[in-house]
Amino acid sequence: MTHLDIVVDSTTVTLGNPAKVLYPSTGTTKLDVAQYYLQVAPVLMPWARDRPATRKRWVDGVGTDADPGESFFQKNLGAGTPDWVLRCTMHHKDHDNSYPLVNDARTLLWLAQISALEIHVPQWTFGAGCTPQLPDRLVLDLDPGEGVGLAACAAVALLARDCLDRNGLDSLPVTSGSKGIHLYAQLDGQRTSEEVAALAREMALSLERDHPLLVVSRMGKDLRRGKVFIDWSQNWLAKTTVVPYSLRGRKRPTVAAPRHWDEIVPGELAQLDYRQVLVRVTNGIMPTIPKGGHA
Repeated sequence: MTHLDIVVDSTTVTLGNPAKVLYPSTGTTKLDVAQYYLQVAPVLMPWARDRPATRKRWVDGVGTDADPGESFFQKNLGAGTPDWVLRCTMHHKDHDNSYPLVNDARTLLWLAQISALEIHVPQWTFGAGCTPQLPDRLVLDLDPGEGVGLAACAAVALLARDCLDRNGLDSLPVTSGSKGIHLYAQLDGQRTSEEVAALAREMALSLERDHPLLVVSRMGKDLRRGKVFIDWSQNWLAKTTVVPYSLRGRKRPTVAAPRHWDEIVPGELAQLDYRQVLVRVTNGIMPTIPKGGHA
């Protein structure tokens, strides 16, 4: 089969080469990716809606350890983008980019068609007239350095949760599908990206001061060995984070998966793949950011 026409949102989307293997280690095909994104669309879209989506694409698949697949980030929409893909244009220093908005299931299906396995978005949305709004959420990216892994990230996540609580922010953990954990907290939209980043930095510094053998807040890779780096900079206006429920371009088809706090147990936590996430979604295990953050 060279192509497959799928009708979604009253639109026919053509999936070219649906049997193409994008994850050789598991035999996961482009059709598998498309079906996954269609099934999780109702829970993914609230995280992505009205946000400029940067895509990370593996046109020939992720490859193997011996022969990794090539990938690239794509911000601006290409000439072949379907007319029905919602978009907003944003001015950068010396150019404009037109970004897709992942506001409907057919757009997710189109992203699968172009092998955009990862979807990255900022912590703010576009408002009327494609005007960037103040951020509506804060994120802390817990990234393990050399010599530590997800267990250390889980331990730091529990400490960071207490820090967020003290700042009046209820939080939600998301295992990143890569190495670490992302912590999200909802904001009231009254602070600029710079102010939110400053708040996140202060929390990271506080955790580093209190737990210097476990936490580092500075970006130098030589400082991260044996510690968990808290990347607070993803709250800057121009930064993006992989959207929850997005696939990851790892050797296995893992997913950035929202979790309940009682799952964050050092030594027992693991990253989830897309089949495990589909089971969770089917069973209604779909944690969301608690309401009421006011920082």
